[in-house]
Amino acid sequence: MSYCTPSDIEIAISTDIVIQLTDDNNTGSVITENVIKAIARADAEIDGYCAVKYAVPFTTVPPVVAGLSLDISIYYLYKRRTVSEDVQNSYDHAIARLKDIAKGILTLGVDPPPAASTSDGAESNKSVSDRIFTRDTMKGF
Repeated sequence: MSYCTPSDIEIAISTDIVIQLTDDNNTGSVITENVIKAIARADAEIDGYCAVKYAVPFTTVPPVVAGLSLDISIYYLYKRRTVSEDVQNSYDHAIARLKDIAKGILTLGVDPPPAASTSDGAESNKSVSDRIFTRDTMKGF
């Protein structure tokens, strides 16, 4: 399930602009395949950041994620041509928010987020007493 839809994009920016950004063969119509590719790319980027704190893909899309998907999808559509400063700023802001989500600074309101792991999963079978190279054994080297 996509976090935003092609119709969301056509509401956010005019259909004429979507045609300009997607119509590589000058057919005069929106090439939906290109819109879907931009959305998929945006959603994959969102999942990459959100997977640190949440189970992805989201089955119920939080409103924050839907908005981020829209902004990032529009950026990827513009990237096919020329990215304006406003679109670049929206993308940069969206990525900053995703980084905040990954750090746990911004919550999505999804109940419950998965429990955060306190370890990185690495374990050792050695203790301090198992040390071979100590100050005493290394004296003189």
